[in-house]
Amino acid sequence: MAILLPTAGILGLLFWRYRDIRIERTAWADLRLRAGPIGPAFEPALTQELPEPARRYFEYSIAPGTALVSAVEIEMTGELGLGSRTKPGYTAMHAHQILVPPKGLVWQARTGAISGSDGITPETSWTRFWLFNLFPLVRVSGTADHHRSAFGRVTCEGAFWVPSSLLPGRDVTWESVGENVVRACVIHGARSQSIDLTIEPDGRASRVVIQRWSNANADKVFREQPFGGYLSNYREFGGYRLPTHVEGGNLIGTDDYFPFFKADVTAIRFPQLTQ
Repeated sequence: MAILLPTAGILGLLFWRYRDIRIERTAWADLRLRAGPIGPAFEPALTQELPEPARRYFEYSIAPGTALVSAVEIEMTGELGLGSRTKPGYTAMHAHQILVPPKGLVWQARTGAISGSDGITPETSWTRFWLFNLFPLVRVSGTADHHRSAFGRVTCEGAFWVPSSLLPGRDVTWESVGENVVRACVIHGARSQSIDLTIEPDGRASRVVIQRWSNANADKVFREQPFGGYLSNYREFGGYRLPTHVEGGNLIGTDDYFPFFKADVTAIRFPQLTQ
């Protein structure tokens, strides 16, 4: 009996971990379906009514005649800061992700002995990470605060990895907020999110900032606060110019900014073009 009890506990944890993986895979496949078919080809005329920096952004990001996609799958390496701004504790990271803004994402990552995922769909959201694939470390899901925060992330990442998600329409509007800064407002169901992009003279987006609903602050209280990062090392993928180096984190633009996320893209695929 003394042996059976620990064995049963380990088997229970393994089943729990397997269940998480099944949920991630199901959400990934569902988001692929939600992406739908590819859209029409991009033409600069689609952006002629936008502020000039926004037109530059689209003309740099999407070549004329490129099929408009709404989903991307990304492989990345890099570092995650598991500590604080003063003691960041950067650890090597490998991750892969499906991003279908503004509908959702699944980000599966491993850093050291820690593995797990972040995810959001229209119905739910989660953060679940494990130690040695056996012991649960972080489990948050299903709360309104978490879903609102995750929506900020999916729209923010869509701004630079799925630029077609910000083409003007009923659910996306644009305005100028500075000489080279433009703001896109995305509406999806009951959610909305504004995204500020700094656009370089050649059209590259070099900085992205949102006011994200987050409790990553000294008070551990959910509130809107700056979140975002810096974009560089652009490369072309099937008619899209996308950043392959991203550094970002909470409280960007303040003395407390901590770039806990540093990623280098190793591969990008457009699942709608292969289905």
